[in-house]
Amino acid sequence: MEQIPLAEWERTMKVHEVILRAMGKKITWWQAAEILGISIRTMRRWKWKYENEGFKGLRDGRKGKPSWKRVPPGETERILGLYRDRYFDLNVRHFYEKAKSQHGVTLSYTWVKNLLQGAGLVKKSRDRKPHRKRRPRRPIPGMLLHIDGSHHQWFQDDRWLDLLVILDDATGEIYYAQLVEDEDTRTVMTGLREVITRKGLFCALYSDRAGHFFYTPKAQQQVDHRQLTQVGRAMKDLGIQMIPAYSPQARGRSERSFSTWQGRLPQELRLRGITTREHANTFLRQDYIQEFNSRFTVTAAQTGTAFVPLGSQDLDRIFSIQHERTVDNDNTVRLANMILQIESTTWRSTLAGCRVLLQQRLDATIVVSYGPHVIGRYTHNGKPIPETQQRSKSKRLTKPALKEVGARFVLNKVTSAARSAPR
Repeated sequence: MEQIPLAEWERTMKVHEVILRAMGKKITWWQAAEILGISIRTMRRWKWKYENEGFKGLRDGRKGKPSWKRVPPGETERILGLYRDRYFDLNVRHFYEKAKSQHGVTLSYTWVKNLLQGAGLVKKSRDRKPHRKRRPRRPIPGMLLHIDGSHHQWFQDDRWLDLLVILDDATGEIYYAQLVEDEDTRTVMTGLREVITRKGLFCALYSDRAGHFFYTPKAQQQVDHRQLTQVGRAMKDLGIQMIPAYSPQARGRSERSFSTWQGRLPQELRLRGITTREHANTFLRQDYIQEFNSRFTVTAAQTGTAFVPLGSQDLDRIFSIQHERTVDNDNTVRLANMILQIESTTWRSTLAGCRVLLQQRLDATIVVSYGPHVIGRYTHNGKPIPETQQRSKSKRLTKPALKEVGARFVLNKVTSAARSAPR
């Protein structure tokens, strides 16, 4: 004899009693449906079943039958084995994408997440923080760029490196991403120069208040826009506005991007056997940035771009660490522990007492200039670079430029002759 569970038996008896009261005209069928918590249509269906099948027709036909949604035990063990043996350090979303694309998993993301959490392989997510208002994105690319660095163990060992990332606010597209020893003035300038060279000049740069971006007289106070850092001076020379962020929540867009980077990049480096910073930067530049953008970039609200061509700006001069010095009587200037000897020039016998500009450029050379004149080039340790090497690196005038110079020379000759002619 078939055993009926007690809960199912009690439910059926309750339905049977209500139907008998409705059939005895003690209550209406509408009231019966209200008591059982069902619709009038379901009540009519149950009445028809009772009249044709009797008490047996009131039982739930799904009881005792396996659910068609039930996952085979072998599939559950396979998914748990994949995560435990191979993808143990991936987050749930990253693991789900790998399992779906490479291992033929057809189950939903929520089911996989609950399975991993139930097995104790993944910690349950913490409670959400208080609601904050989201700042709308800029409508077109090039209006606002974010720059930030993330200090993390990217190779999953004892090495801590900074991942420097520059992304667009309008689309979230990554323009630059490189692993560096430290986020400082040189690494920031290198990233900004590469972006400007490839994309052009943009409108504004959004960053934290690190010392290489802004000067802050007092901690946790407003930045001083009058005292510029080397990065601030370079951005001012290019006409780019710098916007400081006063809290991590204000940089939510870049912070969320770093959360994605930290949950994916270390695992991708491990799966490819990449263990050096140089190899990792090559992988980022050639493959992963494009893959990241194809997955996470969004469409801008409006068509067009705010990037403008670079023009004739001298990026070597702009993206350099600059210092002003006064030339000593022996035509030398000092930089750190080095003494740089300035050679004689054809347009002035001595530069003693003149204020000159020292540029520590990104290619590790040192350039000394006086106004528009370059009066010395040196290696990183202060040794002069021969003039022949300087000429080979300098740009030659094109034919149109030579014609323009010749035309100006002739025009100046004619003008001076006309002025000197007797009236």
